[in-house]
Amino acid sequence: SWKTSFLVNGPLVNDVLDFSKIEAGKLVLDRHEFDLYDTIYDVVDMLSPVSAEKGLRMAVLFYNDVPMRINGDALRLKQVLTNIVGNAIKFTDSGDVVVRVSLDDYQDNYLMISVQDSGKGISLSDQKMLFQSFSQGDPSITRQYGGTGLGLVISKQLTRLMGGDIGFYDNIHFINRSISYA
Repeated sequence: SWKTSFLVNGPLVNDVLDFSKIEAGKLVLDRHEFDLYDTIYDVVDMLSPVSAEKGLRMAVLFYNDVPMRINGDALRLKQVLTNIVGNAIKFTDSGDVVVRVSLDDYQDNYLMISVQDSGKGISLSDQKMLFQSFSQGDPSITRQYGGTGLGLVISKQLTRLMGGDIGFYDNIHFINRSISYA
């Protein structure tokens, strides 16, 4: 049915559309004041059932010096976090997924949002391919977990549009310095 087709292909279509808009320089951020705490928990609450189904523990560490209200694009921050936290859940078989929200130690008025998981990790060769279009490293990953290979590329481009950076680190897998606030 068309509903089933949309549920299966909808995320793919959205990824391709976002990727195309970003590549063409047509994606415009909707900067406004929003509640950062609510935004973080919206993502975690949405993904908690998937985490619970796998028997994973999820936690959010929201440091007390982080402002609750910031200026930025809440929808695009949710999109990036949904991708990163979703990947952490997808590739973790047991243990924890932890989202940390703190002030950046290296830049004033920047946040550090990190997602740490207890997954098996990624080989050095696959790490180099993480933020490349249509790339998922090991081909068996696509067969086992699905996906378009665009999520991290889109997340990287959105993070840069928001004035931040994103990367991969051993033990703390994804670091997202995504929002400057005033």
